[in-house]
Amino acid sequence: MKIPTTEENLILLLVTRLERIPVDSYWAHRVSGVRGAFLREFELRENGSQNSKPDLLIAKGFEILKEAAKEKTQ
Repeated sequence: MKIPTTEENLILLLVTRLERIPVDSYWAHRVSGVRGAFLREFELRENGSQNSKPDLLIAKGFEILKEAAKEKTQ
């Protein structure tokens, strides 16, 4: 069993947070795409690919969380 990297732990945290965005939110459709991309990222890593760079995905995940939080408070 491989110990997850800090980056992988961050991705897992983002995925669990993104899952909490309500389906009636404007951001729900985008969340499904980003979550799918994160899951593909994990699949690539499990298959030994070290060429992927999820920095853009992580930034997009945080952006969606921020916008969804703004939407909730309005």
